[in-house]
Amino acid sequence: MSFNVERGETFGLLGPNGAGKTTTIKMLITLLLPTSGSASVLGLDVVTDVREVRRRIGYVFGGDRGLYDRLSGLDNLRYFAELYGVEPREQRRRIGALLELVGMTGREGERVEGYSRGMRQRLHIARGLLHDPDVVFLDEPSIGIDPVGARELRATIASLKDQGKTVLLTTHYMFEADELSDRIAVIRAGEIVAEGTPAELKRRVAIGRVLEVETYGVPEPVVSALAELSAVRSVAVEERDQFQVLVLQCDADSDVTQEVLARLSGVRVGRVGVREPTLEDAYVQLVTA
Repeated sequence: MSFNVERGETFGLLGPNGAGKTTTIKMLITLLLPTSGSASVLGLDVVTDVREVRRRIGYVFGGDRGLYDRLSGLDNLRYFAELYGVEPREQRRRIGALLELVGMTGREGERVEGYSRGMRQRLHIARGLLHDPDVVFLDEPSIGIDPVGARELRATIASLKDQGKTVLLTTHYMFEADELSDRIAVIRAGEIVAEGTPAELKRRVAIGRVLEVETYGVPEPVVSALAELSAVRSVAVEERDQFQVLVLQCDADSDVTQEVLARLSGVRVGRVGVREPTLEDAYVQLVTA
């Protein structure tokens, strides 16, 4: 596996659960030793230059671990500033700037146990930036956060680039990767199967348009029959509560709607729509090919 992350860019790392994302991150932040090959961050080897790598990186993980609930947000940051070796005369200025960056000014005196999930994640980001690292690793930062909190968190992550930080982001939310990443690498079974900008990944996948059909109880033989249509490249069935959505990836210059509906004769059909491919469509095809 080999990829290069440029200074000042946000790089997304995508892959199925257990496919190597977390292992890759842990190797790059020096928590795991590579079993073969080599890895470097900012030109520094993660095995032989451990201390210098750790000095130059910040790590922000998803979830509730890593903070002290009975302490205030400010006391948490003061504690970690001491661990990071931030000069005492620099701590107040640095903490104040980070609280403003993550949108928590005025809430820092409250105990962490009273924070929402989104606020905890923003405090995690502030903690990971205390020592002013060159590279920030964000591991599933918005997992489990409500939509409002997730939107605020994405705005915070986007602002890191404005601060000149290089960001390596792992996420399983495709729209989040599409919105935040300058470039993306897709991992399958521990190997990078594609790398490029979100637009490039969408273009390199051989699909032109996507037909979506809501159905109620579609039989498997019908799905197989749809896959045999000449202009249809693949068919997937997504379960949605009381109904299923047929997702058909089709040639760009084709219009198979009538043919598809004819094959669905006898099946209860709801909404039918055609859209352009998304990053999620490209990702699914890349990891299942």
